[in-house]
Amino acid sequence: MLEEALAALATAGGTAVVQAAGTDAWAGLRTRVARLFGRGDGQRERAELERLDQTASALEVAGAGEAEIVRARQEAAWRTRFEALLENLADDARRQVAAELRTLMREETLDARASGGGVSGNTFYGPTAVQHGNNNRQDNRFGSGA
Repeated sequence: MLEEALAALATAGGTAVVQAAGTDAWAGLRTRVARLFGRGDGQRERAELERLDQTASALEVAGAGEAEIVRARQEAAWRTRFEALLENLADDARRQVAAELRTLMREETLDARASGGGVSGNTFYGPTAVQHGNNNRQDNRFGSGA
C-alpha cells in the first residue's frame, strides 16, 4: 500500500494522462510517461506508447453520453498503473520515479498554463464565455442589447 503522498501523485498522473490526450501537450506527455514506465527498456516503452495511444483513441471515439464514464475509467486505469509502478519498486528506485513523476506533473502544469490550456472536454450550447488565468477582467454581454 502506498503512502498518501505517493497515492496522490499516482492520481495526478492518471488525471494528467487523460487531460492531455487530444491536446497539444499529448505528444510530449505521451513520450515522457512511456519512458517513465519503460525504465530504459525499449520494448516496454513501445508497449506503453501503445497503451497511451489506446487511451487517446478511447477518449476520442467516446460519444457525448459516455465521455465522462470513459474519462473516469481511463483516469482510474492510469492511476492504478502509476500506483503499481511505484509499489513494485525498491525504496531508492521508488523515490527516483516519484521525483521524475513530480517533475513531469510540474512541467506539464506549467506548459498548460503557458499555452493558455486548462479548459478541455466541455460542450457548450449557446452563448459561452471562458476565462482562464489570474487577475483578469472579462465583460460579457449576450443577446440583442449587447
